[in-house]
Amino acid sequence: MMQAERTLMATEAAGGGQAVADFLSANGAELERLGRELRAGPPPVVVTCARGSSDHAATYFKYLVEVLIGLPVASAAPSVSSIYDARVAPGSALLLAISQSGRSPDLLATVAAYRQAGARIVALVNDETSPLAQQADHCLPLKAGPELSVAATKSYIASLAGAAALVGHWAQDRALLDALDRLPAALETAHDLAPFDMPGALGQSPNLFVIGRGFSFGIAQEGALKLKETSGLHAEAYSAAEVRHGPMAIVGEGFPVIGFACSDASGDSVRSAAAEFAGRGAHVQLLDAADGLAQAAGHPALEPILMIQAFYPQVNALSLSRGFDPDRPVHLKKVTETR
Repeated sequence: MMQAERTLMATEAAGGGQAVADFLSANGAELERLGRELRAGPPPVVVTCARGSSDHAATYFKYLVEVLIGLPVASAAPSVSSIYDARVAPGSALLLAISQSGRSPDLLATVAAYRQAGARIVALVNDETSPLAQQADHCLPLKAGPELSVAATKSYIASLAGAAALVGHWAQDRALLDALDRLPAALETAHDLAPFDMPGALGQSPNLFVIGRGFSFGIAQEGALKLKETSGLHAEAYSAAEVRHGPMAIVGEGFPVIGFACSDASGDSVRSAAAEFAGRGAHVQLLDAADGLAQAAGHPALEPILMIQAFYPQVNALSLSRGFDPDRPVHLKKVTETR
């Protein structure tokens, strides 16, 4: 069995702070320019296009835009373009495409369809030579560097920071932008928190819920995906509100629940659900930003980025403890070229 510190996943996840620092340094001027453009000509609607971990970053972006800008954000279904070859109605939408490789055919088909319809295309992409980077009106390279583990970590963290920076410049939110400047150092600290006893939380159960709400919902989605990828667990992500509409019926004695609670009002909902589950005898572990991460983050919107940075090493350790290789999940490859 590999030692935890020797896995590619562990090494790459530890690089989240540096990736964010590199992203902010490389893209500052372009982010300012894009922010001015969006304020001068606001789009009527914002659309995201992504798969997997990148789509979870898109969920985070959705909450940022709808809370801080006030515009609706929809997620494009790539098969509409790649399979149905459907026409996109003309308009001036903003399309944000998020990808590590920038090479998935269905993502590229969606971008091409929106571009032809008159949308402004912004890309958060790690491969600056990719077709996605070339199709974008504004390319924001993630600058995460090579990522060899199949499980994406530092590129996801950079995508979250990129989404926050884009919206911060668009909204001219000085508090958010100032907090972003301090984020790389905060990520270095968060990496070593070890907030969960993952083997203790999960026991021998093959199932669990991961819950969040608002800014932390995309992090819950990502946490559940990583547990599926690296440990073969049936982990399902829910909003702390949505989990009450049916799924909570299966939560009982010993059922594992992991929660991510921000320090803002959304965190109250997560804490409430966690307390109710604990009252039923569920094995609940909660990462509550109010316990210290809030001060380190400096802004509620950035707390989830520190949460996932703290979570990745725990996922890596759990995978190894269960006899898996987190760098090479079964049946998966680094670039998934869906059509």
